[in-house]
Amino acid sequence: MTVDAAIETTRPAPPSVLPSLIGLERHELVDAVVALGEPEGKARMRAQQIWQWLYRRGAVDFEAMTTLPKDLRSRLAERFRLERPAIAAEQRSSDGTRKWLLRFPDGQEVETVFIPEDDRGALCVSTQVGCTLTCAFCHTGTMPLVRNLKTEEILAQVMVASDALGEWTRGGKPKQLTNIVVMGMGEPLFNYDATAKAMRIALDGEGIDLSRRRITVSTSGVVPRIEQCGRELGVGLAVSLHAVRDALRDELVPLNRKWNIEQLLTACRTYPVRGKLITFEYVMLDGVNDTDADAHELVRLLRDLPAKVNLIPFNPWPGSRFTCSPWPRIERFAAILSEAGYASPVRTPRGRDILAACGQLKTASERPARVRRLADHAAA
Repeated sequence: MTVDAAIETTRPAPPSVLPSLIGLERHELVDAVVALGEPEGKARMRAQQIWQWLYRRGAVDFEAMTTLPKDLRSRLAERFRLERPAIAAEQRSSDGTRKWLLRFPDGQEVETVFIPEDDRGALCVSTQVGCTLTCAFCHTGTMPLVRNLKTEEILAQVMVASDALGEWTRGGKPKQLTNIVVMGMGEPLFNYDATAKAMRIALDGEGIDLSRRRITVSTSGVVPRIEQCGRELGVGLAVSLHAVRDALRDELVPLNRKWNIEQLLTACRTYPVRGKLITFEYVMLDGVNDTDADAHELVRLLRDLPAKVNLIPFNPWPGSRFTCSPWPRIERFAAILSEAGYASPVRTPRGRDILAACGQLKTASERPARVRRLADHAAA
């Protein structure tokens, strides 16, 4: 039995709530309308109207859907819900970054972060409550995996942010939320089906309408899913690399013990999305992975890859044993990559003061003791 299976089969049932209409793809929405008794000849048109109320106008109750017949609105309200997850807490950083702690009906929580820039605004979306990866430098990795998020729970993060930013009523004004980065809590490719479905809905031109070049899925190296992600979604890929030798990466990113650097880079070389660089994330850890030799080896590993490297100054969190590389060391590392022809921007830390920066996300969600024991046993 896998860890996910152990958790799925033993998790206590959540409170009884109506299913959410959010998260259904178009054909599923048509089926839902037909199941409510709407004539098949009209069901597609009604589903299209509902789709635009959900993802173009951000409706939060059925009575707002005034283009639908009143009796259909009543039937929808009897069978489905539209409510967003509760905002348990919201924090704003001095640099404009915003972080929401979202609570779902079963009481579990995730964090979602919006990072505004001069020319774009990126929403960092979570895909799991907790994480299985236990990356040594990551605060989220100190949490247990509680469960995967459902499609509607991934999408809900986009919708909560859109509510807060006034995206539904902007008219002709430029959007603030322009990018989605699937790089929050959890490993997206360990929850691929729900993540992919949510991104397909976000890509739909008659709804949220983000382009493929505006969505990036990040992975720590779930090799078997990388090709599938590129083929089915065609979105950008970011890879959390952080080390250039297997012995060190085994320690920093334990998933490397299952799929090593060579296997990971082979999957990257065959990623079926052309015309877009693969981004390699590299956290700068003082005295651990930041030498000139490390930089030169990284250049060697990336040879012939359409790549750029994001250098991430380590973001401290309570109890971490690492410190950030000194600025001159980061600059020297970046210079070696740049001289070899690889763009190597140093990511400006955002939201550090509210623990919203890369590697700092964590909630108080806990897995029930019995589930924790079974999952640990399954992983042994």
